[in-house]
Amino acid sequence: MSTLQHFIDGADVTGGAERIEVTDPATGAVVGSVPAGTAQDVDSAVAAARAAFPGWSATPVAERAAVVQRISDGIKERAGEIAATITAEMGSPITFSQKVQVAMPIGSSAAFAALAADFAWTEEIGNSLVVREPVGVVGAITPWNYPLHQIVAKVAPALLAGNTVVLKPTEVAPLTAQILARITVAAGLPAGAFNVVHGTGPVVGEAIAAHPDVDMVSFTGSTRAGKRVSVVASDTVKRVSLELGGKSANVILDDADLGKAVKVGLGNAWINGGQTCTAWTRMLVPAARQDEIVSQLVDAAQRYTVGDPTDPSTRIGPMSSVAQQERVRSYVERGVADGARLVFGGPEPVDGLDGAYVRPTIFADVGPDAVIAQEEIFGPVLSVIPYADEEQAVQIANSTVYGLAGAVFGEQEHALAVARRLRTGQVDVNGGAFNILAPFGGYKQSGNGRELGRFGLEEFLETKSIQR
Repeated sequence: MSTLQHFIDGADVTGGAERIEVTDPATGAVVGSVPAGTAQDVDSAVAAARAAFPGWSATPVAERAAVVQRISDGIKERAGEIAATITAEMGSPITFSQKVQVAMPIGSSAAFAALAADFAWTEEIGNSLVVREPVGVVGAITPWNYPLHQIVAKVAPALLAGNTVVLKPTEVAPLTAQILARITVAAGLPAGAFNVVHGTGPVVGEAIAAHPDVDMVSFTGSTRAGKRVSVVASDTVKRVSLELGGKSANVILDDADLGKAVKVGLGNAWINGGQTCTAWTRMLVPAARQDEIVSQLVDAAQRYTVGDPTDPSTRIGPMSSVAQQERVRSYVERGVADGARLVFGGPEPVDGLDGAYVRPTIFADVGPDAVIAQEEIFGPVLSVIPYADEEQAVQIANSTVYGLAGAVFGEQEHALAVARRLRTGQVDVNGGAFNILAPFGGYKQSGNGRELGRFGLEEFLETKSIQR
């Protein structure tokens, strides 16, 4: 069992007596604990970050990039340990942990390091020298569904830009953050440039958002929590970047390759057990072809094995916690109660499994305004929504408060034309691959700001004009 401390100013710092246990959702076993941080712990971490800022921000860009590359290398060297830790702390199947949970932060951090040489740190506009400088002390608050990727997507560009960081990782899956802290030390990052304060959102998260010496907050999590971060941060008018919830639509057009649309669509609905903000949890289908598509979906769903996340053949593990299991089941029960047609799965317990498991579920004939079609469930629950024509499909796709991701399947130019009409930050056409260099973020209540690539780096920079 891992008994962890805060990481402040380059060293482990013992918190108070109160601890937060970390539980393996597959077994219920306690696999670690972290201190329940306080506002005073945040004060210490912010002071360390503030003290480290002048030196780190003055470090040449090439040297900062080299440190970020060594962080990427360090993650790669410890990939097996990190994957196993993520599987233990939040239940992601081990194969997914290896291929996605660890591979993405390795790739994104290396991509940030590579950006540094060609990035326009300064430019000439008329008689002005435009200079891009670090914001200052960045508070990063991250969720449990991709516990390392979400951290690295903030920390790598923030450090590259010359900022120092105070991180509050999720208390549900905080163990990988401590591994990353060790990696930053080995990479040569100066003490105080990266700090970790464990604890809950209402205590540690709010203290970071409110702190007058934190210049920016980068938050990933629920829309509800993101709204609270914005309110708390507003008193000091600090920059706030939010990556929030989603209810992404997968629009299958009448001229789509149905086999591909169903296979890829189901995979992206149930990715990471559906615990993914970009998951395509609404499948919009031509009404006349709904039965055909549902039949294919049910056949494909049979191949999604639910079980022990340490088994390489498992495709869907437990939900991240018992609380999340109960949340997902309640939505499935709501779908049944509201009259959606249950075609696969259901609210019953998973046979033979005692952990925080749910049955992957598919509903058909879901009304566009139904609760299960409007609210983010964050579990393996797919709503199939029939539409009469393309205009209605676009209207339905844009009808939620969210706008994070989405997909369109159809003849290529036709699908591209529909993709342009979707009010969402990312759209995949005919299964286009995720691109770690492309800007990632949402419209509407899915947040503001962008992560990854050049756009992600720009989030952590201020712009100064010097007239000559």
